[in-house]
Amino acid sequence: MPPTFGLIEQIAKACQADKTDLAHLHRLWIRATTPAEESAESQESITVLLRPPREREPVRRAAADGRGVVWTSAGLVIACLLILTASAPGNPAGSPAGVPRITGPSWVRPPAPVPATLFGVTVNSATGAMPSFRIGAVRLWDSATRWSQIQPRRGEFDWSTLDRHVEGAQRSRLPVLFVFGGTPGWASPTGPPAPYPDGSRAAPPDDLADWESFVRAVAGRYRGRIAAYELWVLGNDHRFYSGDIGTLIEMTHRAARIIRRADPEATLVCPGMGRLWSRDGRDALRRFAQLGGYGHCDVASVKLHQRIASDPPETMLELADLADRTLHEAGVHPRLWSTGTSYTLPLERPLDALTARAYAARYFLVGLYARGLNVERMYFYNWGGTKIPIVLQGEGGVPTSAALAVEQLQRWLAHASSRSCGHGDAIGLPANVWRCEVTVTGDGGTHGAAVMWTVAGTAEIPASRDTTTLRRLDGTSHAVRPGDTITVGQEPIFVEG
Repeated sequence: MPPTFGLIEQIAKACQADKTDLAHLHRLWIRATTPAEESAESQESITVLLRPPREREPVRRAAADGRGVVWTSAGLVIACLLILTASAPGNPAGSPAGVPRITGPSWVRPPAPVPATLFGVTVNSATGAMPSFRIGAVRLWDSATRWSQIQPRRGEFDWSTLDRHVEGAQRSRLPVLFVFGGTPGWASPTGPPAPYPDGSRAAPPDDLADWESFVRAVAGRYRGRIAAYELWVLGNDHRFYSGDIGTLIEMTHRAARIIRRADPEATLVCPGMGRLWSRDGRDALRRFAQLGGYGHCDVASVKLHQRIASDPPETMLELADLADRTLHEAGVHPRLWSTGTSYTLPLERPLDALTARAYAARYFLVGLYARGLNVERMYFYNWGGTKIPIVLQGEGGVPTSAALAVEQLQRWLAHASSRSCGHGDAIGLPANVWRCEVTVTGDGGTHGAAVMWTVAGTAEIPASRDTTTLRRLDGTSHAVRPGDTITVGQEPIFVEG
């Protein structure tokens, strides 16, 4: 059974599965990858799949291929399993016959401190309140700070909300990433509307002098107080930007020139690029790179997220790799910040509390794992809102268990330097186990440690001879002796020694 749903989805589509089939397959995959002790339903699902066809319950939809063979959703899963089995141990999937299999971590580098800024959130609030749990950076979007809200009329500015945010972040000692976007209606009267009720436009301004004026006003007012600027929220989604890539690059160039003059210490983040699961989304990213857009910025902004919220966070690494390959083809290798998610996220169902806690911590571990792809920061969407699958803290409320798990993960890594990440049998672990190794510096010197977790189910691992302590996200810990059995599950653990 593959650890992610992507491979099953590809095979299903090749077998002419429609959306209903894919949804059914995804439910079956979740059941099949859930340990039997956690879900009585999983064993029943597998049992049903293994029954002879005439004994299974009828399915509502089926698609016939060109030879008249009817494929049901269950049949597609069996086809996937057969294909995977055929490509197993002797010839791993994707490895041509005769090509040696490479073992070892996904990456190994000289130890580098895990930055606090890896742990960011996008603020979904207008009050200036900040998270009451530990976090390392904040990003302002959906926070009543769009261009149209700050400058409702040409020559008139309302700084009150942005002032509250910046002052709140300063009190909490959190670096601010300000996001440009939401052209005012007066600057593009005929432009298509953005997805907001304030009359903002998705189009660039008719006169780029208006853009320069706004950028100059923001950078001048907040010199030394806003640490970084994302030069457009989403540059390859028509709901947020309907102009052409050439104009976006010109806007980026002009904004970068103005901000560097006003605040040379500020970090410039190129316009965000989302929809990277789609070919046209990646094509726009490639086009921006090929035309020299990244030459004007310090950092590239990409939106790393699962296809759907219930997919394991580790599937984001596939998206990070796609972005890296796309940029590589264009001949650029910028630093990467993950600055958002998909537009449809608020439409997805909430995750149960245990899954939310594990996924929230693993979201940031994906960022640590993606160090090998130049990823430096992860901005979780969002803080303050509650209409999303994983809620960290509603404004005015207390942190959820998911937020406290993120806080605990930061405590583990506060004095750690990352040195390698890998997973599965390539590093001598069970196929479902992931591990990032770090060096921890404390009063007594330095020692090794590792964060470990599974993408599905559990695994039993013998403790090595130098293992001393196992820590959990709920704050508990216990001593470990050499030879003890360590149980690794979907909720990350911290093994020291």
